[in-house]
Amino acid sequence: MPASTLPARPTATTPTSLGGLLPFLRPYRLQIALALLFLVLAAVATLLFPLALRTLIDQGLAPAGRGEQVMALREHFALLFAVAVALGLFSAARFYLVSWLGERVTADLRNAVYSHVLRQSPQFFETTQTGEVLSRLTTDTTLVQTVVGSSLSMGLRNGVMGLGALVMLVWTNPYVMTQVLLILVLVVLPSMWFGRRVRRLSRASQDRVADSSAIAAEVLNAIPIVQSYTAEDREAARFADSTRFAFEAAVRRTKARSVLVAFIIISTAALLLWGLYQGTQAVLAGTISPGHLGQTVLYVIILASAVAVLGEVYGDLLRAAGASERLMELLTLESPVQSPAQPLQASAPQGGSALAFEDVTFHYPSRPAQAALSGFSLAVQPGRTVALVGPSGAGKSTVFGLLLRYYDPAQGRILLDGVPIQRLALQALRERIGIVPQDPVIFSTSALENIRYGRPGASDEEVRAAAKAAFADEFIEKLPEGYGTFLGERGVRLSGGQRQRIAIARAMLKNPPLLLLDEATSALDAQSERMVQAALESAMKDRTTLVIAHRLATVQQADHIVVLEHGRLVEQGTHQTLVAAGGVYARLAALQFTA
Repeated sequence: MPASTLPARPTATTPTSLGGLLPFLRPYRLQIALALLFLVLAAVATLLFPLALRTLIDQGLAPAGRGEQVMALREHFALLFAVAVALGLFSAARFYLVSWLGERVTADLRNAVYSHVLRQSPQFFETTQTGEVLSRLTTDTTLVQTVVGSSLSMGLRNGVMGLGALVMLVWTNPYVMTQVLLILVLVVLPSMWFGRRVRRLSRASQDRVADSSAIAAEVLNAIPIVQSYTAEDREAARFADSTRFAFEAAVRRTKARSVLVAFIIISTAALLLWGLYQGTQAVLAGTISPGHLGQTVLYVIILASAVAVLGEVYGDLLRAAGASERLMELLTLESPVQSPAQPLQASAPQGGSALAFEDVTFHYPSRPAQAALSGFSLAVQPGRTVALVGPSGAGKSTVFGLLLRYYDPAQGRILLDGVPIQRLALQALRERIGIVPQDPVIFSTSALENIRYGRPGASDEEVRAAAKAAFADEFIEKLPEGYGTFLGERGVRLSGGQRQRIAIARAMLKNPPLLLLDEATSALDAQSERMVQAALESAMKDRTTLVIAHRLATVQQADHIVVLEHGRLVEQGTHQTLVAAGGVYARLAALQFTA
Protein backbone atom coordinates (compact mmCIF):
# COMPACT_ATOMS: atom_id res chain seq x y z
CA MET A 1 0.00 0.00 0.00
CA PRO A 2 1.53 3.33 -0.97
CA ALA A 3 2.59 5.42 1.99
CA SER A 4 0.97 8.49 0.47
CA THR A 5 -2.46 6.93 0.79
CA LEU A 6 -2.62 4.91 3.98
CA PRO A 7 -0.69 5.40 7.21
CA ALA A 8 2.21 3.08 7.88
CA ARG A 9 1.22 0.01 9.85
CA PRO A 10 2.79 -0.68 13.24
CA THR A 11 5.69 -3.08 13.22
CA ALA A 12 4.15 -5.16 16.01
CA THR A 13 0.55 -6.17 16.59
CA THR A 14 -0.81 -6.61 20.10
CA PRO A 15 -4.32 -7.27 21.42
CA THR A 16 -4.42 -3.64 22.67
CA SER A 17 -4.78 -2.62 19.01
CA LEU A 18 -8.43 -3.65 19.34
CA GLY A 19 -9.00 -0.39 21.23
CA GLY A 20 -10.17 1.18 17.97
CA LEU A 21 -13.37 -0.86 18.28
CA LEU A 22 -14.42 0.87 21.52
CA PRO A 23 -16.51 3.59 19.77
CA PHE A 24 -18.47 0.82 18.05
CA LEU A 25 -19.02 -1.06 21.33
CA ARG A 26 -20.13 1.90 23.48
CA PRO A 27 -23.69 2.14 22.09
CA TYR A 28 -24.33 -1.41 23.29
CA ARG A 29 -23.19 -1.10 26.92
CA LEU A 30 -26.38 -2.74 28.22
CA GLN A 31 -25.97 -5.80 26.01
CA ILE A 32 -22.29 -6.05 26.97
CA ALA A 33 -23.14 -5.85 30.69
CA LEU A 34 -25.78 -8.57 30.35
CA ALA A 35 -23.40 -10.77 28.34
CA LEU A 36 -20.73 -10.39 31.04
CA LEU A 37 -23.27 -11.20 33.74
CA PHE A 38 -24.38 -14.40 32.04
CA LEU A 39 -20.75 -15.24 31.27
CA VAL A 40 -19.83 -15.05 34.96
CA LEU A 41 -22.94 -16.99 35.99
CA ALA A 42 -22.11 -19.75 33.47
CA ALA A 43 -18.53 -19.90 34.76
CA VAL A 44 -19.75 -20.11 38.35
CA ALA A 45 -22.17 -22.90 37.41
CA THR A 46 -19.29 -24.81 35.82
CA LEU A 47 -17.16 -24.36 38.94
CA LEU A 48 -20.02 -25.61 41.15
CA PHE A 49 -20.22 -28.89 39.25
CA PRO A 50 -17.10 -30.47 40.88
CA LEU A 51 -18.43 -29.48 44.34
CA ALA A 52 -21.75 -31.15 43.59
CA LEU A 53 -19.90 -34.24 42.34
CA ARG A 54 -17.83 -34.36 45.53
CA THR A 55 -21.00 -34.24 47.63
CA LEU A 56 -22.50 -37.03 45.53
CA ILE A 57 -19.50 -39.32 46.03
CA ASP A 58 -18.84 -38.60 49.69
CA GLN A 59 -22.42 -38.44 50.90
CA GLY A 60 -24.61 -40.10 48.28
CA LEU A 61 -22.44 -43.22 48.19
CA ALA A 62 -21.73 -43.31 51.93
CA PRO A 63 -22.66 -46.58 53.69
CA ALA A 64 -26.28 -46.39 54.81
CA GLY A 65 -29.55 -48.20 54.49
CA ARG A 66 -30.69 -49.05 50.98
CA GLY A 67 -33.67 -46.72 51.12
CA GLU A 68 -31.70 -43.83 52.57
CA GLN A 69 -28.97 -44.29 49.95
CA VAL A 70 -31.49 -44.22 47.07
CA MET A 71 -33.08 -41.03 48.42
CA ALA A 72 -29.68 -39.38 48.91
CA LEU A 73 -28.59 -40.31 45.40
CA ARG A 74 -31.78 -38.82 43.95
CA GLU A 75 -31.19 -35.56 45.81
CA HIS A 76 -27.59 -35.33 44.67
CA PHE A 77 -28.39 -36.18 41.06
CA ALA A 78 -31.18 -33.59 41.18
CA LEU A 79 -28.61 -31.07 42.41
CA LEU A 80 -26.24 -31.99 39.59
CA PHE A 81 -29.06 -31.64 37.07
CA ALA A 82 -30.01 -28.24 38.49
CA VAL A 83 -26.40 -27.11 38.04
CA ALA A 84 -26.44 -28.43 34.46
CA VAL A 85 -29.73 -26.61 33.71
CA ALA A 86 -28.33 -23.36 35.09
CA LEU A 87 -25.17 -23.82 33.06
CA GLY A 88 -27.19 -24.47 29.90
CA LEU A 89 -29.49 -21.46 30.35
CA PHE A 90 -26.70 -19.05 31.26
CA SER A 91 -24.52 -20.31 28.39
CA ALA A 92 -27.39 -19.96 25.88
CA ALA A 93 -28.10 -16.39 27.03
CA ARG A 94 -24.40 -15.52 26.84
CA PHE A 95 -24.07 -17.09 23.39
CA TYR A 96 -27.06 -15.16 22.03
CA LEU A 97 -25.97 -11.79 23.39
CA VAL A 98 -22.35 -12.17 22.35
CA SER A 99 -23.29 -13.40 18.86
CA TRP A 100 -25.72 -10.48 18.52
CA LEU A 101 -22.97 -8.07 19.56
CA GLY A 102 -20.56 -9.57 17.03
CA GLU A 103 -23.04 -9.26 14.18
CA ARG A 104 -24.16 -5.75 15.19
CA VAL A 105 -20.67 -4.31 15.73
CA THR A 106 -19.42 -5.87 12.49
CA ALA A 107 -22.35 -4.43 10.54
CA ASP A 108 -21.78 -0.98 12.07
CA LEU A 109 -18.05 -1.18 11.36
CA ARG A 110 -18.57 -2.33 7.78
CA ASN A 111 -21.13 0.45 7.18
CA ALA A 112 -18.82 3.08 8.67
CA VAL A 113 -15.83 2.00 6.59
CA TYR A 114 -17.85 1.76 3.37
CA SER A 115 -19.53 5.13 3.92
CA HIS A 116 -16.15 6.72 4.68
CA VAL A 117 -14.50 5.23 1.59
CA LEU A 118 -17.35 6.52 -0.61
CA ARG A 119 -16.42 10.05 0.44
CA GLN A 120 -12.75 9.76 -0.49
CA SER A 121 -11.53 11.75 -3.46
CA PRO A 122 -10.34 10.00 -6.65
CA GLN A 123 -6.80 10.66 -5.38
CA PHE A 124 -7.38 7.82 -2.90
CA PHE A 125 -8.41 5.39 -5.63
CA GLU A 126 -5.47 6.35 -7.84
CA THR A 127 -3.08 4.82 -5.32
CA THR A 128 -5.27 2.20 -3.61
CA GLN A 129 -6.45 -1.01 -5.25
CA THR A 130 -10.18 -1.58 -5.04
CA GLY A 131 -9.44 -5.19 -4.09
CA GLU A 132 -7.56 -3.96 -1.01
CA VAL A 133 -10.58 -1.97 0.14
CA LEU A 134 -12.92 -4.92 -0.51
CA SER A 135 -10.58 -7.21 1.42
CA ARG A 136 -10.79 -4.92 4.42
CA LEU A 137 -14.57 -4.70 4.14
CA THR A 138 -14.97 -8.48 4.03
CA THR A 139 -12.01 -10.46 5.40
CA ASP A 140 -10.96 -7.99 8.08
CA THR A 141 -14.48 -7.33 9.34
CA THR A 142 -15.10 -11.09 9.45
CA LEU A 143 -12.04 -11.49 11.70
CA VAL A 144 -13.35 -8.74 13.97
CA GLN A 145 -16.74 -10.45 14.05
CA THR A 146 -15.08 -13.72 15.08
CA VAL A 147 -13.39 -12.04 18.02
CA VAL A 148 -16.26 -9.85 19.22
CA GLY A 149 -18.89 -12.52 18.64
CA SER A 150 -16.97 -15.57 19.83
CA SER A 151 -13.29 -15.54 20.73
CA LEU A 152 -13.40 -12.65 23.21
CA SER A 153 -16.33 -14.24 25.03
CA MET A 154 -14.57 -17.61 25.08
CA GLY A 155 -11.42 -15.97 26.39
CA LEU A 156 -13.24 -14.17 29.20
CA ARG A 157 -15.25 -17.27 30.11
CA ASN A 158 -12.23 -19.54 30.22
CA GLY A 159 -10.22 -16.89 32.04
CA VAL A 160 -12.86 -16.73 34.79
CA MET A 161 -13.16 -20.53 34.90
CA GLY A 162 -9.40 -21.07 34.90
CA LEU A 163 -8.88 -18.52 37.67
CA GLY A 164 -11.75 -20.01 39.68
CA ALA A 165 -10.40 -23.55 39.25
CA LEU A 166 -6.94 -22.37 40.28
CA VAL A 167 -8.32 -20.72 43.45
CA MET A 168 -10.33 -23.85 44.33
CA LEU A 169 -7.32 -26.11 43.76
CA VAL A 170 -5.04 -23.97 45.92
CA TRP A 171 -7.69 -23.79 48.62
CA THR A 172 -8.59 -27.51 48.68
CA ASN A 173 -5.21 -29.12 47.94
CA PRO A 174 -2.22 -26.74 47.94
CA TYR A 175 0.45 -29.47 47.87
CA VAL A 176 -0.85 -31.18 44.72
CA MET A 177 -1.56 -27.79 43.16
CA THR A 178 2.06 -26.68 43.55
CA GLN A 179 3.21 -29.66 41.49
CA VAL A 180 0.42 -29.15 38.93
CA LEU A 181 1.41 -25.50 38.42
CA LEU A 182 5.02 -26.43 37.74
CA ILE A 183 3.97 -28.94 35.10
CA LEU A 184 1.45 -26.42 33.68
CA VAL A 185 4.24 -23.90 33.09
CA LEU A 186 6.19 -26.55 31.20
CA VAL A 187 3.11 -27.06 28.98
CA VAL A 188 2.17 -23.42 28.41
CA LEU A 189 5.55 -21.96 27.47
CA PRO A 190 6.32 -24.36 24.57
CA SER A 191 2.71 -24.08 23.41
CA MET A 192 2.95 -20.29 23.20
CA TRP A 193 6.25 -20.45 21.32
CA PHE A 194 4.94 -23.01 18.85
CA GLY A 195 1.63 -21.18 18.55
CA ARG A 196 3.41 -18.15 17.09
CA ARG A 197 4.85 -20.34 14.34
CA VAL A 198 1.39 -21.71 13.59
CA ARG A 199 0.01 -18.18 13.32
CA ARG A 200 2.78 -17.15 10.90
CA LEU A 201 2.01 -20.14 8.72
CA SER A 202 -1.71 -19.34 8.92
CA ARG A 203 -1.08 -15.83 7.61
CA ALA A 204 1.06 -17.21 4.80
CA SER A 205 -1.71 -19.63 3.88
CA GLN A 206 -4.29 -16.81 3.82
CA ASP A 207 -2.00 -14.75 1.57
CA ARG A 208 -1.80 -17.58 -0.95
CA VAL A 209 -5.59 -17.99 -0.93
CA ALA A 210 -5.91 -14.24 -1.51
CA ASP A 211 -3.55 -14.55 -4.51
CA SER A 212 -5.82 -17.18 -6.04
CA SER A 213 -8.86 -14.99 -5.49
CA ALA A 214 -7.13 -12.01 -7.09
CA ILE A 215 -6.25 -14.04 -10.20
CA ALA A 216 -9.79 -15.36 -10.49
CA ALA A 217 -11.34 -11.90 -10.12
CA GLU A 218 -9.02 -10.40 -12.72
CA VAL A 219 -9.63 -13.11 -15.30
CA LEU A 220 -13.39 -13.36 -14.79
CA ASN A 221 -13.70 -9.62 -15.39
CA ALA A 222 -11.85 -10.01 -18.70
CA ILE A 223 -13.44 -13.18 -20.09
CA PRO A 224 -13.99 -11.80 -23.64
CA ILE A 225 -10.30 -10.87 -23.97
CA VAL A 226 -9.15 -14.18 -22.48
CA GLN A 227 -11.29 -16.13 -24.92
CA SER A 228 -10.36 -13.97 -27.90
CA TYR A 229 -6.69 -14.80 -27.30
CA THR A 230 -7.56 -18.48 -26.63
CA ALA A 231 -5.87 -18.13 -23.23
CA GLU A 232 -8.28 -20.35 -21.31
CA ASP A 233 -5.72 -23.12 -20.78
CA ARG A 234 -2.99 -20.66 -19.81
CA GLU A 235 -5.21 -18.93 -17.27
CA ALA A 236 -6.45 -22.25 -15.91
CA ALA A 237 -2.82 -23.35 -15.46
CA ARG A 238 -1.92 -20.06 -13.75
CA PHE A 239 -4.85 -20.45 -11.37
CA ALA A 240 -3.89 -24.10 -10.75
CA ASP A 241 -0.34 -23.01 -9.82
CA SER A 242 -1.76 -20.45 -7.44
CA THR A 243 -4.07 -22.98 -5.77
CA ARG A 244 -1.16 -25.43 -5.53
CA PHE A 245 0.88 -22.82 -3.65
CA ALA A 246 -2.11 -22.20 -1.39
CA PHE A 247 -2.48 -25.95 -0.80
CA GLU A 248 1.20 -26.34 0.05
CA ALA A 249 1.04 -23.42 2.48
CA ALA A 250 -2.09 -24.94 4.06
CA VAL A 251 -0.32 -28.29 4.42
CA ARG A 252 2.63 -26.65 6.21
CA ARG A 253 0.20 -24.87 8.52
CA THR A 254 -1.72 -28.09 9.16
CA LYS A 255 1.46 -30.04 9.97
CA ALA A 256 2.54 -27.43 12.47
CA ARG A 257 -0.90 -27.27 14.02
CA SER A 258 -1.04 -31.09 14.23
CA VAL A 259 2.23 -31.15 16.15
CA LEU A 260 0.90 -28.45 18.47
CA VAL A 261 -2.35 -30.35 19.04
CA ALA A 262 -0.45 -33.57 19.78
CA PHE A 263 1.83 -31.79 22.24
CA ILE A 264 -1.08 -30.14 24.07
CA ILE A 265 -3.09 -33.39 24.30
CA ILE A 266 -0.15 -35.48 25.50
CA SER A 267 1.13 -32.89 27.96
CA THR A 268 -2.38 -32.19 29.29
CA ALA A 269 -2.98 -35.93 29.71
CA ALA A 270 0.32 -36.20 31.58
CA LEU A 271 -0.75 -33.30 33.78
CA LEU A 272 -4.10 -34.92 34.54
CA LEU A 273 -2.59 -38.33 35.17
CA TRP A 274 0.02 -36.86 37.49
CA GLY A 275 -2.66 -35.01 39.43
CA LEU A 276 -4.79 -38.14 39.53
CA TYR A 277 -1.85 -40.25 40.71
CA GLN A 278 -1.06 -37.83 43.50
CA GLY A 279 -4.73 -37.71 44.42
CA THR A 280 -5.06 -41.51 44.57
CA GLN A 281 -1.99 -41.68 46.82
CA ALA A 282 -3.61 -39.12 49.09
CA VAL A 283 -6.86 -41.15 49.16
CA LEU A 284 -4.96 -44.32 50.03
CA ALA A 285 -3.14 -42.46 52.76
CA GLY A 286 -6.47 -41.25 54.09
CA THR A 287 -5.62 -37.53 53.80
CA ILE A 288 -8.46 -36.79 51.37
CA SER A 289 -11.79 -38.42 50.53
CA PRO A 290 -12.69 -40.04 47.17
CA GLY A 291 -15.07 -37.15 46.50
CA HIS A 292 -12.28 -34.69 47.17
CA LEU A 293 -10.16 -36.55 44.59
CA GLY A 294 -12.94 -36.38 41.97
CA GLN A 295 -13.39 -32.67 42.66
CA THR A 296 -9.64 -32.06 42.28
CA VAL A 297 -9.45 -33.97 38.99
CA LEU A 298 -12.35 -31.96 37.53
CA TYR A 299 -10.79 -28.65 38.58
CA VAL A 300 -7.50 -29.70 36.99
CA ILE A 301 -9.38 -30.56 33.77
CA ILE A 302 -11.14 -27.17 33.83
CA LEU A 303 -7.84 -25.37 34.40
CA ALA A 304 -6.00 -27.26 31.65
CA SER A 305 -8.77 -26.78 29.10
CA ALA A 306 -9.02 -23.09 30.02
CA VAL A 307 -5.30 -22.63 29.39
CA ALA A 308 -5.54 -24.39 26.03
CA VAL A 309 -8.52 -22.27 24.93
CA LEU A 310 -6.82 -19.06 26.09
CA GLY A 311 -3.85 -19.91 23.86
CA GLU A 312 -6.14 -20.24 20.85
CA VAL A 313 -8.01 -17.07 21.75
CA TYR A 314 -4.75 -15.13 22.04
CA GLY A 315 -3.91 -16.05 18.46
CA ASP A 316 -7.38 -14.95 17.30
CA LEU A 317 -6.96 -11.67 19.19
CA LEU A 318 -3.67 -10.99 17.42
CA ARG A 319 -5.21 -11.64 14.00
CA ALA A 320 -8.25 -9.48 14.79
CA ALA A 321 -6.01 -6.72 16.17
CA GLY A 322 -4.22 -6.54 12.83
CA ALA A 323 -7.57 -6.48 11.01
CA SER A 324 -8.81 -3.75 13.34
CA GLU A 325 -5.71 -1.66 12.64
CA ARG A 326 -6.28 -1.90 8.90
CA LEU A 327 -9.92 -0.86 9.28
CA MET A 328 -8.99 2.04 11.55
CA GLU A 329 -6.48 3.20 8.91
CA LEU A 330 -9.36 3.63 6.49
CA LEU A 331 -11.61 5.31 9.04
CA THR A 332 -8.96 7.83 10.09
CA LEU A 333 -8.04 8.71 6.52
CA GLU A 334 -9.29 12.18 5.59
CA SER A 335 -10.12 13.16 2.03
CA PRO A 336 -8.26 16.28 0.84
CA VAL A 337 -11.57 17.50 -0.63
CA GLN A 338 -13.99 18.50 2.12
CA SER A 339 -17.19 20.54 2.41
CA PRO A 340 -16.59 23.90 4.13
CA ALA A 341 -17.61 24.19 7.79
CA GLN A 342 -19.97 27.07 6.90
CA PRO A 343 -20.96 26.64 3.24
CA LEU A 344 -22.40 29.47 1.20
CA GLN A 345 -25.67 29.24 -0.71
CA ALA A 346 -25.55 29.97 -4.42
CA SER A 347 -28.62 31.48 -6.04
CA ALA A 348 -30.79 29.09 -8.07
CA PRO A 349 -30.18 29.85 -11.76
CA GLN A 350 -33.13 30.23 -14.13
CA GLY A 351 -31.39 29.82 -17.49
CA GLY A 352 -28.39 27.70 -16.62
CA SER A 353 -25.38 28.32 -14.40
CA ALA A 354 -22.62 30.84 -14.96
CA LEU A 355 -19.09 29.42 -14.85
CA ALA A 356 -15.68 30.99 -14.44
CA PHE A 357 -12.20 29.44 -14.30
CA GLU A 358 -9.63 31.97 -13.10
CA ASP A 359 -5.96 31.16 -13.75
CA VAL A 360 -6.38 27.51 -12.69
CA THR A 361 -3.28 25.31 -12.40
CA PHE A 362 -3.51 21.67 -11.35
CA HIS A 363 -1.23 18.61 -11.06
CA TYR A 364 -2.59 15.11 -10.49
CA PRO A 365 -1.20 13.63 -7.25
CA SER A 366 0.10 10.62 -9.18
CA ARG A 367 1.89 12.91 -11.69
CA PRO A 368 3.19 15.85 -9.64
CA ALA A 369 5.83 16.88 -12.19
CA GLN A 370 3.37 17.30 -15.07
CA ALA A 371 0.69 20.02 -15.06
CA ALA A 372 -2.68 18.74 -16.24
CA LEU A 373 -3.89 22.35 -16.47
CA SER A 374 -1.71 25.46 -16.44
CA GLY A 375 -3.02 29.02 -16.15
CA PHE A 376 -6.45 27.99 -17.46
CA SER A 377 -9.04 30.78 -17.56
CA LEU A 378 -12.52 30.59 -19.06
CA ALA A 379 -15.83 32.38 -18.56
CA VAL A 380 -19.10 30.71 -19.60
CA GLN A 381 -22.35 32.66 -19.68
CA PRO A 382 -25.59 31.02 -18.45
CA GLY A 383 -27.37 28.93 -21.06
CA ARG A 384 -24.37 28.73 -23.39
CA THR A 385 -22.87 25.57 -24.90
CA VAL A 386 -19.08 25.41 -24.78
CA ALA A 387 -17.08 22.63 -26.43
CA LEU A 388 -13.67 21.52 -25.16
CA VAL A 389 -11.52 19.99 -27.89
CA GLY A 390 -7.92 19.00 -28.28
CA PRO A 391 -5.69 15.94 -28.46
CA SER A 392 -5.78 13.20 -25.81
CA GLY A 393 -4.12 14.31 -22.58
CA ALA A 394 -4.75 18.00 -23.27
CA GLY A 395 -6.68 18.49 -19.99
CA LYS A 396 -10.32 18.33 -21.14
CA SER A 397 -11.49 15.72 -18.63
CA THR A 398 -9.48 17.50 -15.92
CA VAL A 399 -11.75 20.53 -16.36
CA PHE A 400 -14.75 18.32 -15.54
CA GLY A 401 -12.97 16.71 -12.56
CA LEU A 402 -12.09 20.09 -11.04
CA LEU A 403 -15.59 21.42 -11.63
CA LEU A 404 -17.06 18.45 -9.75
CA ARG A 405 -14.41 18.95 -7.03
CA TYR A 406 -12.93 15.51 -7.38
CA TYR A 407 -9.75 17.50 -6.83
CA ASP A 408 -8.93 21.07 -5.84
CA PRO A 409 -6.61 23.19 -7.99
CA ALA A 410 -3.18 24.11 -6.69
CA GLN A 411 -3.66 27.66 -7.94
CA GLY A 412 -6.58 29.79 -9.09
CA ARG A 413 -10.27 29.32 -8.39
CA ILE A 414 -13.49 28.14 -10.02
CA LEU A 415 -16.78 30.01 -9.58
CA LEU A 416 -20.30 28.67 -10.08
CA ASP A 417 -22.95 31.38 -10.28
CA GLY A 418 -20.48 33.82 -8.76
CA VAL A 419 -19.59 31.64 -5.74
CA PRO A 420 -16.21 29.85 -5.40
CA ILE A 421 -17.03 26.14 -5.52
CA GLN A 422 -14.80 25.49 -2.49
CA ARG A 423 -17.27 27.58 -0.47
CA LEU A 424 -20.21 25.40 -1.52
CA ALA A 425 -21.21 22.17 0.21
CA LEU A 426 -20.06 19.23 -1.90
CA GLN A 427 -23.56 17.78 -2.11
CA ALA A 428 -25.06 21.13 -3.11
CA LEU A 429 -22.39 21.61 -5.79
CA ARG A 430 -22.78 18.19 -7.34
CA GLU A 431 -26.58 18.31 -7.23
CA ARG A 432 -26.39 21.26 -9.65
CA ILE A 433 -24.32 19.28 -12.18
CA GLY A 434 -25.34 16.42 -14.46
CA ILE A 435 -22.74 14.35 -16.31
CA VAL A 436 -22.82 11.84 -19.15
CA PRO A 437 -19.43 10.08 -19.12
CA GLN A 438 -17.67 8.57 -22.10
CA ASP A 439 -17.81 5.13 -20.47
CA PRO A 440 -21.32 5.01 -18.96
CA VAL A 441 -21.82 3.19 -15.67
CA ILE A 442 -24.72 0.73 -15.55
CA PHE A 443 -25.64 -0.77 -12.18
CA SER A 444 -26.75 -4.36 -11.58
CA THR A 445 -30.44 -3.55 -11.43
CA SER A 446 -33.36 -2.82 -13.76
CA ALA A 447 -33.46 -0.26 -16.56
CA LEU A 448 -36.01 1.74 -14.58
CA GLU A 449 -33.79 1.98 -11.49
CA ASN A 450 -30.69 2.73 -13.57
CA ILE A 451 -32.37 5.82 -15.01
CA ARG A 452 -33.98 6.75 -11.68
CA TYR A 453 -30.46 6.89 -10.19
CA GLY A 454 -30.36 10.44 -11.55
CA ARG A 455 -33.24 11.47 -9.25
CA PRO A 456 -34.26 8.75 -6.74
CA GLY A 457 -37.62 10.38 -5.99
CA ALA A 458 -38.74 10.49 -9.62
CA SER A 459 -41.98 8.74 -10.59
CA ASP A 460 -42.15 5.96 -13.20
CA GLU A 461 -43.76 8.41 -15.64
CA GLU A 462 -40.88 10.87 -15.24
CA VAL A 463 -38.36 8.07 -15.80
CA ARG A 464 -40.14 7.01 -18.99
CA ALA A 465 -40.28 10.61 -20.21
CA ALA A 466 -36.49 10.95 -19.73
CA ALA A 467 -35.95 7.67 -21.57
CA LYS A 468 -38.08 8.86 -24.49
CA ALA A 469 -36.16 12.14 -24.64
CA ALA A 470 -32.90 10.16 -24.83
CA PHE A 471 -34.37 7.80 -27.47
CA ALA A 472 -33.92 4.89 -25.06
CA ASP A 473 -37.61 4.06 -24.67
CA GLU A 474 -37.83 2.06 -27.90
CA PHE A 475 -35.10 -0.48 -27.10
CA ILE A 476 -36.06 -0.67 -23.40
CA GLU A 477 -39.64 -1.66 -24.29
CA LYS A 478 -38.25 -4.48 -26.44
CA LEU A 479 -36.33 -5.99 -23.51
CA PRO A 480 -37.86 -9.19 -22.02
CA GLU A 481 -39.43 -7.37 -19.06
CA GLY A 482 -39.37 -3.83 -20.42
CA TYR A 483 -38.28 -1.25 -17.85
CA GLY A 484 -38.11 -3.95 -15.19
CA THR A 485 -35.45 -5.95 -17.07
CA PHE A 486 -32.30 -6.69 -15.09
CA LEU A 487 -29.43 -5.26 -17.14
CA GLY A 488 -26.65 -7.48 -15.75
CA GLU A 489 -23.36 -6.55 -14.13
CA ARG A 490 -21.99 -3.37 -15.73
CA GLY A 491 -24.86 -3.56 -18.25
CA VAL A 492 -23.46 -6.57 -20.11
CA ARG A 493 -26.89 -7.26 -21.63
CA LEU A 494 -26.83 -3.93 -23.52
CA SER A 495 -24.83 -2.64 -26.43
CA GLY A 496 -22.47 0.30 -26.00
CA GLY A 497 -24.93 2.69 -27.61
CA GLN A 498 -27.79 1.47 -25.43
CA ARG A 499 -25.71 1.94 -22.28
CA GLN A 500 -24.90 5.48 -23.39
CA ARG A 501 -28.55 6.33 -23.95
CA ILE A 502 -29.40 5.02 -20.46
CA ALA A 503 -26.73 7.38 -19.07
CA ILE A 504 -28.12 10.30 -21.09
CA ALA A 505 -31.64 9.59 -19.82
CA ARG A 506 -30.28 9.48 -16.24
CA ALA A 507 -28.72 12.95 -16.67
CA MET A 508 -31.89 14.33 -18.28
CA LEU A 509 -33.97 13.05 -15.37
CA LYS A 510 -31.71 14.89 -12.93
CA ASN A 511 -32.46 18.10 -14.86
CA PRO A 512 -29.46 20.11 -13.56
CA PRO A 513 -28.64 23.72 -14.51
CA LEU A 514 -25.16 22.60 -15.65
CA LEU A 515 -24.67 19.62 -17.98
CA LEU A 516 -21.32 17.95 -18.69
CA LEU A 517 -21.11 15.74 -21.77
CA ASP A 518 -17.92 13.69 -22.08
CA GLU A 519 -18.02 12.13 -25.57
CA ALA A 520 -21.70 11.44 -24.89
CA THR A 521 -22.38 10.07 -28.38
CA SER A 522 -19.08 8.28 -28.98
CA ALA A 523 -20.58 4.77 -28.75
CA LEU A 524 -23.60 5.42 -30.99
CA ASP A 525 -24.08 4.45 -34.61
CA ALA A 526 -24.84 7.19 -37.12
CA GLN A 527 -28.64 6.84 -36.90
CA SER A 528 -28.70 6.71 -33.09
CA GLU A 529 -26.24 9.59 -32.90
CA ARG A 530 -28.54 11.81 -34.93
CA MET A 531 -31.49 10.95 -32.68
CA VAL A 532 -29.56 11.43 -29.45
CA GLN A 533 -27.86 14.57 -30.73
CA ALA A 534 -31.33 16.04 -31.34
CA ALA A 535 -32.36 14.98 -27.82
CA LEU A 536 -29.21 16.51 -26.34
CA GLU A 537 -29.77 19.76 -28.21
CA SER A 538 -33.24 19.87 -26.70
CA ALA A 539 -31.85 19.09 -23.25
CA MET A 540 -29.22 21.82 -23.59
CA LYS A 541 -31.88 24.51 -23.79
CA ASP A 542 -32.15 26.68 -20.67
CA ARG A 543 -29.01 25.19 -19.16
CA THR A 544 -25.26 25.64 -19.44
CA THR A 545 -23.48 22.80 -21.20
CA LEU A 546 -19.84 21.82 -21.43
CA VAL A 547 -19.07 19.27 -24.14
CA ILE A 548 -15.90 17.23 -24.58
CA ALA A 549 -15.61 15.88 -28.10
CA HIS A 550 -12.90 14.36 -30.25
CA ARG A 551 -15.21 14.20 -33.26
CA LEU A 552 -15.44 17.84 -34.28
CA ALA A 553 -18.57 17.23 -36.33
CA THR A 554 -20.52 17.01 -33.04
CA VAL A 555 -19.45 20.47 -31.80
CA GLN A 556 -19.69 22.65 -34.89
CA GLN A 557 -22.90 24.25 -33.61
CA ALA A 558 -21.51 25.01 -30.14
CA ASP A 559 -21.73 28.65 -29.03
CA HIS A 560 -18.05 28.65 -28.17
CA ILE A 561 -15.17 26.22 -28.77
CA VAL A 562 -12.14 26.06 -26.49
CA VAL A 563 -8.98 24.34 -27.75
CA LEU A 564 -6.62 22.81 -25.17
CA GLU A 565 -3.10 21.52 -25.73
CA HIS A 566 -0.72 20.30 -23.02
CA GLY A 567 -2.98 21.71 -20.31
CA ARG A 568 -3.13 25.21 -21.77
CA LEU A 569 -5.90 27.09 -23.54
CA VAL A 570 -4.39 27.82 -26.95
CA GLU A 571 -7.41 28.89 -29.01
CA GLN A 572 -11.07 29.77 -28.58
CA GLY A 573 -13.88 30.94 -30.78
CA THR A 574 -16.56 29.56 -33.09
CA HIS A 575 -16.01 26.75 -35.57
CA GLN A 576 -15.73 29.15 -38.51
CA THR A 577 -13.30 31.56 -36.84
CA LEU A 578 -11.06 28.76 -35.58
CA VAL A 579 -10.91 27.08 -38.98
CA ALA A 580 -10.06 30.43 -40.56
CA ALA A 581 -7.32 31.02 -37.96
CA GLY A 582 -5.36 28.02 -39.28
CA GLY A 583 -4.15 26.89 -35.85
CA VAL A 584 -4.49 23.67 -33.83
CA TYR A 585 -8.25 23.41 -34.36
CA ALA A 586 -7.88 23.93 -38.10
CA ARG A 587 -5.33 21.09 -38.30
CA LEU A 588 -7.62 18.74 -36.32
CA ALA A 589 -10.57 19.71 -38.52
CA ALA A 590 -8.58 19.15 -41.69
CA LEU A 591 -7.53 15.68 -40.54
CA GLN A 592 -11.06 14.60 -39.55
CA PHE A 593 -13.10 16.14 -42.34
CA THR A 594 -10.58 15.10 -45.01
CA ALA A 595 -10.72 11.54 -43.67
